[in-house]
Amino acid sequence: MAVTLKEVAERAGVSRSAVSRTFTEGASVSDKTRRKVEKAAKELGYSPNALASSLTTGRTKLIGLISNNFHNPIFLQVFDLFTRGLQDCGLRPLLVNLSNEVDPENSVRMMRQYSVDGVVVASSTLPSGFSKAFRDAGLPVVHAFGRSSATPQVHVVGINNVECGRMAARELVARGHTHVAFLGGPESATSTQDRYSGFMSEMATHPQIKTTYSFAEAYSFDAGRREMTRLLKTAQAQALAQAYFCGDDVLSIGALSAIEDSGLQVPDDIGIIGLNDMEMARWENINLTTIHQPIRQIITSSIELMVAMLDDPDRLPEARIFPCSVVERGTLKPVSG
Repeated sequence: MAVTLKEVAERAGVSRSAVSRTFTEGASVSDKTRRKVEKAAKELGYSPNALASSLTTGRTKLIGLISNNFHNPIFLQVFDLFTRGLQDCGLRPLLVNLSNEVDPENSVRMMRQYSVDGVVVASSTLPSGFSKAFRDAGLPVVHAFGRSSATPQVHVVGINNVECGRMAARELVARGHTHVAFLGGPESATSTQDRYSGFMSEMATHPQIKTTYSFAEAYSFDAGRREMTRLLKTAQAQALAQAYFCGDDVLSIGALSAIEDSGLQVPDDIGIIGLNDMEMARWENINLTTIHQPIRQIITSSIELMVAMLDDPDRLPEARIFPCSVVERGTLKPVSG
C-alpha cells in the first residue's frame, strides 16, 4: 500500500498541513520542519501525489506536446529531447498524436480536459492559426519548428525555411548543374511552401539553369521513394534533373533508395541534398549531404519560453529563429572549381 501523508506526519512529529506545505512549491515552511519531513518521507518511501497537489496549487505541471508527423524518425529525437527537457524543469509532458487532423478544436478540448498548464506544438507543417487556437483558449503556447514571422501571433521557435530553400539552391548552382529540381513534402505544409519559395526564388536568378519541382504526399521514407520512383519512370533521360533538393532528410533517404534500385549512382548520375541532419543521415551507407537544423537548441529555447510563460502568461509573442548550415557528405558532387 502507498505511504500516506498522515504516516509521514506521524513519523516526523508534525501536522499533516506541515507535510503538505513541505511538498508544495512556494509554500512557507521552516528549514527545521522541512528537514524532519524530508527525512521521514525518505525513510517511509513516500512520494507526494501530483494530482492531489494540483488541487491545492491550481497547477498540474502537465504540458501538452502535440505533433502530427509520427512517420518521420526525426521526431523520435524531438520527443526524446522535449520529454527529458520538460521533466528536468519539473514538468510532465502529455503526448498528443494528431495523425492527419488539422482542426485544433479537438486538441483544445483535450488540453482543457487534462487541465494542462501549457501547450507545445512541435510541427513544421501546421499553420500558425493552429497554435493560435490554444492562445485564444487561454493556454500558454509555443510553436516549435513553426513558421517564422516578423509579427508572430504566438511564440515561435524554429528556422527560416525560405532561407534554407535558397541555401540548397545555391549549393546546386555551385556544382555547375544545368538542370536542378525541388522534391518537397506535402504541398499544403507550411515548411514545404517556404522551402519551395526560397528554392525557386534563388533559381530565378539563374535563368540559364532548368528548374523543375514536384511534391511527395508526406514527409516519410515511403513517400520520398514513391515520388522519386515516379519521376524515374516518367521522365525521359534528358529531362531527369541532375540534382534534387529533397525538402527533408527522410524524403531524401527514400529518394536515394529509389535511385539506387534503378541502377543509377548518387552523386555521379543524380545528386541529393536534404534538410534536418537527422542521425540517420550520418550513417555510412547513407552519408547524406544536408542542411543542419539545430534541433537541440530549438527545443531548449522552446522549453525556456514555456517555463517563462507559466510565470508570465501575458508575455508578448516572440519569434526565435536559429541559423542553419550545410553539412557536406557524399550525395552531391564537389563544388566545381
